[in-house]
Amino acid sequence: MSPERASAGSQRGAGPWRQHPVLLAAGGAALAVIAGMNMAAFYFGHEAARLLAAVMIADLAVVGTGILVAARQALRADRISAEAEVAVHESEARHAAIVEAAMDAIVTVDGKQNIVLFNRAAEQMFGCSREEAIGGPLERFLPQRFRAAHGEHVRRFGADQATSRRMGDATTLVALRADGTEFPIEASISHAELHGNPLFTVILRDITLRKQDETMLRRQAQELRELSAQALEAREEEKTLIARELHDELGQLLTALKMDLAWLRERLPKGEDRLGDKARQMGELLDQTVASVRRISADLRPLMLDDLGLADAAGWLVEDFARRSGIECRMDLAPHELLDGVERGIAIAVYRVLQESLTNVARHAGAKHAWASLDVVQGQIRLEVEDDGRGIAPEDLAKVRSLGLKGMRERAHYLGGELEVSRAARGGTRVRLRLPLEPRRAAEAAA
Repeated sequence: MSPERASAGSQRGAGPWRQHPVLLAAGGAALAVIAGMNMAAFYFGHEAARLLAAVMIADLAVVGTGILVAARQALRADRISAEAEVAVHESEARHAAIVEAAMDAIVTVDGKQNIVLFNRAAEQMFGCSREEAIGGPLERFLPQRFRAAHGEHVRRFGADQATSRRMGDATTLVALRADGTEFPIEASISHAELHGNPLFTVILRDITLRKQDETMLRRQAQELRELSAQALEAREEEKTLIARELHDELGQLLTALKMDLAWLRERLPKGEDRLGDKARQMGELLDQTVASVRRISADLRPLMLDDLGLADAAGWLVEDFARRSGIECRMDLAPHELLDGVERGIAIAVYRVLQESLTNVARHAGAKHAWASLDVVQGQIRLEVEDDGRGIAPEDLAKVRSLGLKGMRERAHYLGGELEVSRAARGGTRVRLRLPLEPRRAAEAAA
């Protein structure tokens, strides 16, 4: 039972005989009668011995009854007070047990920021016993460089109307162990008053392990990104070698075959129509083979990207896509002088994103028109590809085997940029790529 409830019970117990109108009237009448009898005994007691004796007996009865009533009320008040005290002790014991069993450190300070409560978790966290902590200033558990700011924070919090607030919303707080070791924490503070004196309770959580895990995850993610970038670079090198071999070696052999076939056709006997038709068919097949070799070589690695630059390679890619897919595609290119001298890694990334985006339009979009733009704005190279097809669904973006999108996104992130895939205003899909012109510096800053 709380003290408030005990006090209320005491008032309820005293109420019936103090406030009941019948009892009050009866008591008043009895007192009036006794007073009259005493006055009569005072004036006529020497003449009426029986009246004097009756008055004395009545007085003794009233005094005895008063003593009994007072004793009963005193005993009842003592019992209620004892019950209230027991209830208070039980409440304090429950509160102390909850505080002691808490997994987080709980520290309460007064208005001068001296510690008045320090639970077991706080002892383990700070490496300081409760006896040493209580009565001392809270700032002993804060690094010197943060003490002034912490005191100002608590002062402002006490002046506000809020009763609780998380401390360090933007950054992680730093605490100090008894041995001088700093460690990261999360904290929330609450404000209350007891008998007009402010009390501030801070709940603390040691997040050292979590910070270590986050650091390890970031490092592993960066290592995986670097490994992915190296794999992509190795893949590009392999593609370049294969494209060169196809273009130079196989292209030269096919060209030699065409020359030999032309020489042979010139020397065929006249009238050999069957041989002439066969030679013509062989020539057409050679032309198709040469075109296929050129197409495969260009898909693997457009040599004009190295020879002519990004602008011409992107323009040729869009024209080739429109010719082969039958989808009308328009390309808006920035002036060549803005795109000249773009670093090789950036140029390859932009070209591959454009190539993958157009391939997805041809395979999945069902579009009739496509638009592409390539520009340089505020030190960033920006590529945008849009179509009027069916559009990409959110579940398609989350597919595990969407390797094309993941590859494009990894290229962008590694180079310090970003890639966004969303639905376009025309109903199709929009791919936006932004890359800094200085990728290494951006990638290092992101790491």
